[in-house]
Amino acid sequence: MTRSDLVAKLAERFGQLTQRDTEFAVKTILDAMSDALARGHRIEIRGFGSFSINRRPPRVGRNPRSGEKVTIPEKLVPHFKPGKALRESVDDRLPVLDDEPIGR
Repeated sequence: MTRSDLVAKLAERFGQLTQRDTEFAVKTILDAMSDALARGHRIEIRGFGSFSINRRPPRVGRNPRSGEKVTIPEKLVPHFKPGKALRESVDDRLPVLDDEPIGR
C-alpha cells in the first residue's frame, strides 16, 4: 500500500472528508511520527506496533568495485516492531503454500 492508496482508502471510508483534507491528515500524522523519531522518541500504536531508533555502530566495509576498505560511519536508523495483534492478523490471513517460497 502506498501513501496515495492510504489517502484514497480513508477518503472512501469517511465520505465527509475531501481528498485534500484526507491528504493533509495523512501528511500531518506521518510528519509528526517522523519528527518524533528524529528527536529520539519512541512511537507506540497499540495493536499495531512500535517505532524506535536503532544505532548501527561504525564498521569497516569494502568497496565492491575495487575491494578497497572503506570506513562506514555510525548511523541511526528507524526500526519497526509489529504488535501481537498485527502479527496474529497477518499470520491468520497468510495462505499456507507447500514447498513454495513466499513472493514467487
